[in-house]
Amino acid sequence: MGDGQIPLKHLPPSLHQSILRSSIGLGLFAILTVGLISVTWVMTREKIQTQVRAYEARALMEILPAGTYDNVLVDAKIQLQPARLLSSSEQREAYVALDDGEVSAVILPVTAPDGYSGRIELLVGINRNGTLAGVRAITHKETPGLGDKINTNVSDWILSFAGKSLGNPDAEGWAVQKDGGDFDQFTGATITPRAVVAAVYRALQYFEENRNILLDPLRMNSEESRYDG
Repeated sequence: MGDGQIPLKHLPPSLHQSILRSSIGLGLFAILTVGLISVTWVMTREKIQTQVRAYEARALMEILPAGTYDNVLVDAKIQLQPARLLSSSEQREAYVALDDGEVSAVILPVTAPDGYSGRIELLVGINRNGTLAGVRAITHKETPGLGDKINTNVSDWILSFAGKSLGNPDAEGWAVQKDGGDFDQFTGATITPRAVVAAVYRALQYFEENRNILLDPLRMNSEESRYDG
């Protein structure tokens, strides 16, 4: 061969067999590695999903404490179609609280897509009268010591949403103070609270636009309740 390489068939048998064994070994190692990664991914994904569900259940109890409704909240779900105001591109589930057969509050899933480190998943509880029952962050990747102040175990900032509504404050007030709004930003971190405030405001808009369906227990499990907002 012109480039000085020795064809494999011309190698000594012992060297040929050694190369062949090495190639087979590398191939098996690659297959095994891919298999282990796949199994680990599946197991880790299931564990993460379980942890998210557990945290979500705790968040539901924090947003709507026991005694404020008379149904099993974690089982009272309705399907929501992908919705711009919720920043969702797939069907998601909302929770419905009942009191003596009447919808007393709903808890909507909403995404803040523009967090500092990516998406922030929130649960936004809205009372029948349109006021916020509470907001909790479920998953995010915000910077520890800065953006993670949206967690209740780090600060009480997110508790300030309780009692607010579309008209309290007015539209201009639904922003952080740096942008002329009513909500505090974090020292050294404005992007995270800005994203959360905007997402909560959109959830309130979604509730207002779909109030008739969300507050009607007879329609919430019908095809009519599977809407896009």
